[in-house]
Amino acid sequence: MNNEKVWSQPKWSESANGTASLPSRGEIPDEFKWRLEDMYASHEQWDKDVEEVSRLSEQLSSLQGTVGSSAQALYQALTLQDKLSERMSKVYAYARMRRDEDNTNTTYQAMTDKAMALWVKVDSAKAFLIPEILAIPDTTIRQYLAEYPDLKLFEFALEDLLRQKSHVLSAEQEELLAAAGEVASAPQQIFTMFNNADIKFPTIKDDEGNEVELTHGRYVHFLESRNRDVRKSAFDALYQTYSKHKNTLAAIYSASVKKDVFYARVRKYDSALQAALEEDNVPISVYDNLLAAVDESLPTLHKYLKLRKSVLGLDELHMYDLYTPIVADVDVKMDYGDAVDVVSKAIAPLGDEYQRIANEGMKSGWVDVYETKGKTSGAYSWGAYGVHPYILLNYQGRFDDVFTLAHELGHAMHTYYSNTHQPHVYSGYTIFVAEVASTCNEALLMHHLLQTTDDPKMRAYLLNHHLETIRGTLFRQTMFAEFEKRTHAYVEEGGSLTPEWLCDTYYQLNQKYFGAVCAVDKDIAMEWSRIPHFYTPFYVYKYATGISAATALSQKILQEGESAVQKYIEFLKSGGSDYPIELLRRAGVDMESPEPVRATLGLFAEMVDELSSLLP
Repeated sequence: MNNEKVWSQPKWSESANGTASLPSRGEIPDEFKWRLEDMYASHEQWDKDVEEVSRLSEQLSSLQGTVGSSAQALYQALTLQDKLSERMSKVYAYARMRRDEDNTNTTYQAMTDKAMALWVKVDSAKAFLIPEILAIPDTTIRQYLAEYPDLKLFEFALEDLLRQKSHVLSAEQEELLAAAGEVASAPQQIFTMFNNADIKFPTIKDDEGNEVELTHGRYVHFLESRNRDVRKSAFDALYQTYSKHKNTLAAIYSASVKKDVFYARVRKYDSALQAALEEDNVPISVYDNLLAAVDESLPTLHKYLKLRKSVLGLDELHMYDLYTPIVADVDVKMDYGDAVDVVSKAIAPLGDEYQRIANEGMKSGWVDVYETKGKTSGAYSWGAYGVHPYILLNYQGRFDDVFTLAHELGHAMHTYYSNTHQPHVYSGYTIFVAEVASTCNEALLMHHLLQTTDDPKMRAYLLNHHLETIRGTLFRQTMFAEFEKRTHAYVEEGGSLTPEWLCDTYYQLNQKYFGAVCAVDKDIAMEWSRIPHFYTPFYVYKYATGISAATALSQKILQEGESAVQKYIEFLKSGGSDYPIELLRRAGVDMESPEPVRATLGLFAEMVDELSSLLP
């Protein structure tokens, strides 16, 4: 390695009774923490921006009734709104990311609450704007665009508004909806606090027989254990803990779905699904094509599960047997420094500039690396316009964590290019394209690893990992998408999301996807209760479409070289300057066709056959 720093992974600390517990944030060296000071050097600077946001909100409110009077007035209002949104996003991101460092920290809780309340104030202050713009005749808006060159900056944003005209309410109604924003976000906030701060899991015995506290971050680690008793103990402990709170969790999720349905109806959409997809101008056929294509390929999934069952030598394949590697005597562990080095080499096909910027980011304050007490679980990339992107990890040194780094780095680099090459108004790309950038990095990492090993056993291990990626991202997320479609449709039909209905529905889906081969454990019926993405409606299907588009683009990059790389980098630079379907089409993939999904499923089938040939 060429790293100047000596990288090492912090050890779990020992409690007074000898049980391994998570380190506190203060025990982690600074080089493994993100540098939020690059966003605000102090809380006092944050406070000043809070005051500035309030001032800008009042300034924008004062423009009410004037927006349509001239091209210059329209430009002034849009510019002020953009400035306000940029500053508000930064205020909120900083507060929330500070809280994510330690959800038990009351100072950060208070800052986040303050930022959320301020966001509601901002939304209320600008609620008049869109209705006033839409009250301007379409011909007049296009006349303004022709006669006032500066207004051209907002042309795509204005055309997008006109497209959604029938779903925008009056100024008074929009203001009322905006004022209800804090209440509407309550289900997600309640679940976040429950899932990251309040829920406590028991200890279980790890591979060495030590009593270790079960956490979100360690759960997958335990499911990958070679020891079946460890896997089963972790599975039972996790879902039995959630089951104790099933009534509360069902009430929280039910409130979230009702909120989605309410907003869809108020805005005159046919369904919550249509409302969610309309924002990206994505046809419902894209969603339905995904579900249909995956349903057609379930026999291939079952073929893979049969191979897993056979190789593991099990009489019955259980849900807790689905994540342990099926290639014996290969146990890849990697500290963070080595992971940075490997990911850097893997993304080399994307060009010197991409690789250089990514390297600097991974080593200089972009990434918060390790799991600590109270830290938000999982991983994400976030940030604010005008500041480098950030990545939250809960790095455990597992092989999968290396792919998580590559994944989140893809998001971060997308943000970097978008923020650098787009004005703020178009810097915010949609999730539909975001998952392409992240998953493309994962595909390049897998290609690099497969190309740099001559060991058949390691190749089998890598193929197993790639199959698991597709199973988890395409099959599993599509199952989640089908669950979301059912829950929202049931509420729209007047149904009630009781714990029994939710568990039965989720269990039936697991039977459909896995029951042909697996003994579907009853506890899996509670899995719906621990999925944070369910609180962002119809989000998860984008992982499935994303891996399909990313597979196609990564193949183009590797096979066509510079011409494909240039199109891909232009795609990253485009941000939200066009609709996601169009951006991807220009990059070289048509997501209105089911073919990218089918091609990825075909690749899955080919890898199942190759893995089968490599294993005894």
